[in-house]
Amino acid sequence: MNLHVTTVPLDDDRPLLELTPQPAGTVAWVRRGEGLVGWGVAARLEPGAGTSRFVHAEAQLAALAADAQIHDEVEVPGTGLVAFGSFSFDADATSSVLVVPRVVVGRADGRTWLTRVSRPGAAPAPGPATCPPASPPRDRPRFAGSSNPDLRWLEAVADVAARIRRGELEKAVLARDHAVWSHEPFDPVDLARRLTARFPRCHTFIADGLVGATPEMLLQRRGDRISSRVLAGTTGRHDDEVEDAALGAALLDSAKDRLEHELAARSVDEVLRPRTSVLHTDPEPRLLRLDNVQHLATTFSGTLAAPASSLELIGALHPTAAVGGTPREAALAVIRSCEGMDRGRYAAPVGWTDPSGDGDWGIALRCAELSGARARLFAGVGIVGASLPEDELEETRLKLRAMQAVLEEQATA
Repeated sequence: MNLHVTTVPLDDDRPLLELTPQPAGTVAWVRRGEGLVGWGVAARLEPGAGTSRFVHAEAQLAALAADAQIHDEVEVPGTGLVAFGSFSFDADATSSVLVVPRVVVGRADGRTWLTRVSRPGAAPAPGPATCPPASPPRDRPRFAGSSNPDLRWLEAVADVAARIRRGELEKAVLARDHAVWSHEPFDPVDLARRLTARFPRCHTFIADGLVGATPEMLLQRRGDRISSRVLAGTTGRHDDEVEDAALGAALLDSAKDRLEHELAARSVDEVLRPRTSVLHTDPEPRLLRLDNVQHLATTFSGTLAAPASSLELIGALHPTAAVGGTPREAALAVIRSCEGMDRGRYAAPVGWTDPSGDGDWGIALRCAELSGARARLFAGVGIVGASLPEDELEETRLKLRAMQAVLEEQATA
C-alpha cells in the first residue's frame, strides 16, 4: 500500500477535539490543549495475539512506512506517518490494533500542524471542521449489570488476599466492569471533550471505540529520552480542603497502600533500569490529585543505553504490577481464575507511535468501551494481604464515577 503523507503547519488554535468533522472513526490523544486528533482510516494494522503482538505491530508499521512517500514540513514528534494504537490486556486476545488516520491535527509547544494521508485513487478525506459539531442532549445511560456480581467479586477479593497472606504471590489487581445502555449511540468525541474538561491532568484518548482519561503514562519516548509515571494506592476526595488534605496524608501514611505502590514502581524500575544509562526516580511517592480520587504516584525519567522503540518498551513493561500484579505470571493466573470477565483492552497500552519509535503510551484506565448504544466501563484495584473486600469494592465505585459522571452529563447537557 503506497501511502502519500504530507504534514504542513496549520494556523488554527481551536481545541483539538473541536476540529474533528464527525465522531465516527475519530482517534485522539490530548492533554492540556496539546496532542493529536485524527479521523478516517488510511490503514488498519492488526498484530494478532501473543506476547509478540507489540513486535508484530512495529514490523507492520515499519513495512507501511517503507512504501510510503512522506513530505514533512514540521518535523517534530507526532508529524509525518503516525499510528494510534490500543492493545489487548491478555496476550491470548486478538483485539490489538494500530490505526493510521487519513487526517491528523497535532499541537505541541504552541505549534499546530495538519497531516493528510492519501491512497492512490481514493477521494480526499474531510479536513478540520469549520465549527464545533453540535452535541444535543442524549438519552440517559442505564445500568445493565456487571460480569461478576458484587457478592462474587467480594468473595474473589477475599480469596486473593488469603492467597497473598499464604505467600503464593505479593499482589494481584482485580477489576470489575459496569455495563450501560441507552436508546441512542454514545458520542465518543463529546465524551472525550467532557473528560478533558473534568480531568485536565490526564491524557484523554479515543482509540477504536475505547474512550477514557488516563492519569498513568506507561511510557513516553523522544529519541533516547524516556519517561514513565506509576500510580498505585488510591483514596477519595473531599469538598472541604482540610478533610481532603487529611485523606491525602492518610494515603501517604498507609502501610497497605505504600506496599501496593512499591510493588508497582518496582515492576517498572526492573524493566527500565537495565535499558538505560541514567534513570531518575522520585525518592518517595507523591500525591496526584484528580477530580474524584487521589493516587500515590512515582515518576521515572532517563536515557536509553541502546536504541529501543516505544512499542518494544511497552511490550516489556506490560502488564506492570499497577494493573496486573507480582510476580507477573502468578498474578495473571489469579486474574484469569478469579476476575470473572474479559478485560478486552482495559488496563492495557493505549496511545500513539511513529515509525522512528517515538510515541506516548498510557494505560487504558477510567475508560469505556463503546459499541453504539452499549458500553462497558471498567475499574480495578490492587489487592495485597491487608486488603479488605468492602474497601476494595468502594474504591472501584469511586473510580467508576469518572465515566459514569460524563455519561450522565452528556444525557443532561
